[in-house]
Amino acid sequence: MAEYLEPEENTEDSDELYEHHRIVVDKRQALLRIDKFLMDRLPNVTRNKLQEAIRSESVQVNQKPVKVSYKVKPQDIITIILAEPPRDTDVVPEDIPLTFVYEDEELLLVNKEPGMVVHPAYNNWTGTLVNALTFYLQNLPTTRHGEGRPGLVHRIDKDTSGLLVIAKTDYSMAYLAKQFFDHTIERTYYALVWGVPKEEQGTITGHVGRSVKDRRVMSVYPDGTYGKHAVTHYKVLRNFKYVSLVQCNLETGRTHQIRAHMKYLGHPLFSDAMYGGDKILSGSPNGSYKSFVENAFKLMPRQALHAKSLGFKHPISKEVIQFDSELPEDFAAVLAKWELYEGQ
Repeated sequence: MAEYLEPEENTEDSDELYEHHRIVVDKRQALLRIDKFLMDRLPNVTRNKLQEAIRSESVQVNQKPVKVSYKVKPQDIITIILAEPPRDTDVVPEDIPLTFVYEDEELLLVNKEPGMVVHPAYNNWTGTLVNALTFYLQNLPTTRHGEGRPGLVHRIDKDTSGLLVIAKTDYSMAYLAKQFFDHTIERTYYALVWGVPKEEQGTITGHVGRSVKDRRVMSVYPDGTYGKHAVTHYKVLRNFKYVSLVQCNLETGRTHQIRAHMKYLGHPLFSDAMYGGDKILSGSPNGSYKSFVENAFKLMPRQALHAKSLGFKHPISKEVIQFDSELPEDFAAVLAKWELYEGQ
């Protein structure tokens, strides 16, 4: 049998981009090479992709990595971490400007602008990051197999800006996917939130799942009876009295994790309409202060969230590499306004 973890839409990070297959081999199974065995049980996955997953240790038998030549035995327990299965959607290559942070033979880092959708979906079939990547790199691993997510190792929301790593080979796709699944990727976000947390730094732990009232919104379920385990570490970097600049480090990557966790803490993200942050939640809602906040909303009509840095093991050198990015113009401008207002 095989068990699947369904991927979520619009994830802030990538844990849910990957399916965790668990296969218990039948008692009557004859000895068979593992790649051939899995080919019969995982639809729409090429043999090459399976072999690369095995080499990158994304396939394990009885909790241990194996070689491609390993022969499956009765009652073996096989676990597999692979990129999301192919979709039927054709991706149209589009010449869309992108900001590249780094590139080598194995991977590519992009600093995504706010407002850009990462992958094609309903009402967003063109103009996405995937459309741009398909144009820029014609031979990304998933493109060669007709899939709809060329090279995509993780993703962030449309209105979240910041760093994304793209795999250029099947091996790197599997190797990076394993790191995301194991929560060994260093992921740092900057968020502007309403109010000032009581503790300057701390950890938010609470299952994140879709709200029963609104499927677009994620809610926190602290008792763990619903949703998926989620952990966010935060640290206040700057106190502006009415809002705070907060650094968030993800231990897990669930849908809208930072947005849901910060609201649960009592500090929704500034200008985040979906989570109630597009209203004045701290300070007097009238007079010159009201005008100041409304101008700040106009300057940044999106959630104040930026994927600032990424750190991970390089697929080939195995060395930990770290990348950082500057805040986008709208985020930096809003921070400057709050800094000036605080000074006054």
